[in-house]
Formats: sequence, structure tokens, C-alpha cells
Amino acid sequence: MKEIAITDIEGIRVGHAQDLDAATGCSVIIGGKGMTAGVDVRGGAPGTRETDLLDPVSLVEKIHAVVLTGGSSFGLDAACGVMQYLEEQGIGFDGMVAKIPIVCAAVLFDLAVGDHRVRPDRKMGYAACMNAGGPGCTGGSVGAGAGATVGKILGMKRCMKSGLGTYGVRTGDLEIGAMAAVNCLGDVIDPETGKTLAGVLDEHGERCLNTEEIMIQQFANRRMAFGGNTTIGAIVTNARLTKSEAKKVASMAQNGYGRTLRPAHSMFDGDTVFALATGRVDTDVSVAGLLAARTMERAVVRAVRQATPLCGLKTYGELKTQMLTRIDRSSA
Repeated sequence: MKEIAITDIEGIRVGHAQDLDAATGCSVIIGGKGMTAGVDVRGGAPGTRETDLLDPVSLVEKIHAVVLTGGSSFGLDAACGVMQYLEEQGIGFDGMVAKIPIVCAAVLFDLAVGDHRVRPDRKMGYAACMNAGGPGCTGGSVGAGAGATVGKILGMKRCMKSGLGTYGVRTGDLEIGAMAAVNCLGDVIDPETGKTLAGVLDEHGERCLNTEEIMIQQFANRRMAFGGNTTIGAIVTNARLTKSEAKKVASMAQNGYGRTLRPAHSMFDGDTVFALATGRVDTDVSVAGLLAARTMERAVVRAVRQATPLCGLKTYGELKTQMLTRIDRSSA
């Protein structure tokens, strides 16, 4: 398999817009010629838009964009800016009197970072579309990942900065990529090593603790009241899929969350995955699904590794440097 960018998939454009002072933003995946889509929602606190349309029994067969956004439910307003942009391009479902762009969206909660009064809106969604079209995909503290954090079980002072990550592969003619804005309650694990990359910090900010163990310990005194989370993402492929098959691929892609987020799909998260197919290559759905899970887990890992400092929150890179410095001092 060869590594590719999501934007290497023909017909796909990706754009981001963010306000780093306010620590929030949005990302858009545009497939102007239409994409068959499915969705899988497993977290207990989701915020979504137009996901009912993706039910196989619903009328609309293709969508034109997916928005991943911060701002909690307020951030769904960014999708209106995407609709405006697509309508100006003459893209949308033929409603006889107008072209109606079909834009699905999912939100994460980043209001506890930066300025909670600033949220992605129509203007920011439109800006993300205007920024779409360049080669490759940036990651880290951009777009929907601008205000993303992980490891919040003990509050925001003990969490770490996360971000947005992408990863894609090509095997033969089949291309599959993933994008994830990682904002989970718990910890992020590298499935290749089993090591914790980011999560809840100890009181000195020197190492990561174990969120799941903390949750078990706190269960008895009912202190688990913190909820400002959710990891949202999308799988993009050039495969030819039906709506039912796209939903299955989205479902299998959730395994990527399960391998990297601990815990995944909690009542405090709204974990959501879209699957988007441009319909150019025949494939086996099971193969597409397992590759979706693999690319998703690498996208999650990259979201953490590429995160840049913001609002005084520690990043994976800073924690790693800090650890290496301690090792050097101890061996000197």
C-alpha cells in the first residue's frame, strides 16, 4: 500500500478555517459531483446535521459536502456558509426551483478553550470552502481541530492539546483516506506500541495518567460530571458503494476510534464517523471497512502528534521533549 493524501482522491477538496485566538474552527470535505454517504454515531452526546438523509430508505442518494466543526451545536451554523458557497457554484440536489446543496455536519465541544463566545459560523464555513482546493492536507491545530483537547476527566487544567489528523492509502486502484478531529474525554493510544500519546496529566504535568482507571475510581462518589468532548471524523474513498454499504464502512471505521481512544463512545462523547464514496472503483465492502479502520486510527494518532501549542495547553511534542530531557539528565 502507498500512503496518499485525502485530496489525492479525484473529485475531493478539503478546506479549513479557524480563529486561533478563540481556539475554534471548522473543516469541510467537498465532493461537488456528489458522494454516496453513510454515517455511524456511537457517542452518547452527538451534535449532527442532516444525518437522517443518510438512511438508506431516504430519498437523497448523494451529498455534496461534510462539515466537521467546533463550537458545539452553535457550530452547525458553519454548514450554512458551505451551502451558500455550493449554491453559488451551481451544486446541489435539483429541487426544481433551486439547487439545494446537501451538507451534513458533526460538531465537537471546544467552548472551554479560548473564547467560548466565538463559534464557527456561516462566514467561517464559507471561508473554509474558499480555502479548499490545494494539494495535500494540513493537520494539527487547524480547522475543526483548532480547539480540540483530550484527557479532560480531571478538568481542563490537566488536559492536553489535540487537533485534526488525516491519513490515506492506495492499494491497486482503491483509495481510502480518513480525517479526524480528536476531542475525546479520555486518552489517545498508539495501537502499534500500546503507549499513551496524550491524555489526562498528573498534577505536575509530566506524564499521562489512565482515564479509564480514574473513571472506575470516581464511579463510587459520582463525580463524573465533566462533558466537553467528542471525536468526529470522515472516511473518504473512490470506491463504488451503496448507501447501506457506506453506512457499514462508517461502522467499521469506528474500530479505529476503539483502538486509539480510551474510552471510546462514552456517554460524555458524541463520536461520529461519516463515510463518503465517489463511486469510481469496485471493491469488497469488508476490505473497504478494514482499511477505513486502519486509516482512521492513523488519522487519530496524527491529530495528536501534529498538535501545536495553544492556550497554554501541553502538546504531545512538548511532553515528549520534557521526557527526553529528564532521561538525559538522569543519565548524565
